Amino acid sequence: MWKNYFKTSGNKVKIYGIDIDPECKKLEEDDIKIIIGSQEDRNFLQEVKQQIGKVDILIDDGGHTMNQQLITFHELFDLVDDEGIYLCEDLHTSYMKEYGGSYKGETFIEYSKNLIDFLHAQYSETDRLVNNVYSEKIKFITYCDSMIFIEKKKKTTKSIYACV
Repeated sequence: MWKNYFKTSGNKVKIYGIDIDPECKKLEEDDIKIIIGSQEDRNFLQEVKQQIGKVDILIDDGGHTMNQQLITFHELFDLVDDEGIYLCEDLHTSYMKEYGGSYKGETFIEYSKNLIDFLHAQYSETDRLVNNVYSEKIKFITYCDSMIFIEKKKKTTKSIYACV
């Protein structure tokens, strides 16, 4: 589906999928590679980064637990190229106990809300909020029902200039 969705004339698409189930390797075809491993395994995700290099779009539609979403973001956000998009689906699991979620708990939703502060850190008048890698790399954060889209930017002096 993604291969057909992103393909345009003259545009070659390479899809990488990560799954814990070895049976998924059967779905490989030209320009679709399935890598078997756990998205909770930081060492595995580091190996994936070395193997595939930068990507234009990263879609986390994995196991949906808070641990999986947080580890995947921490390990793979820098895999997304400048002006690329990091998309995490199934954010509604942040409110579901079976996935480690709870209202205002240590969830990916709550973590991602902090990214809004980092996006604006350059304007902060307190020492408690300072620029970091997310301040320097996030251009837009968009929430939809059960999804977050985080668009990366090229380095600029002020975020507001990235919108022009």
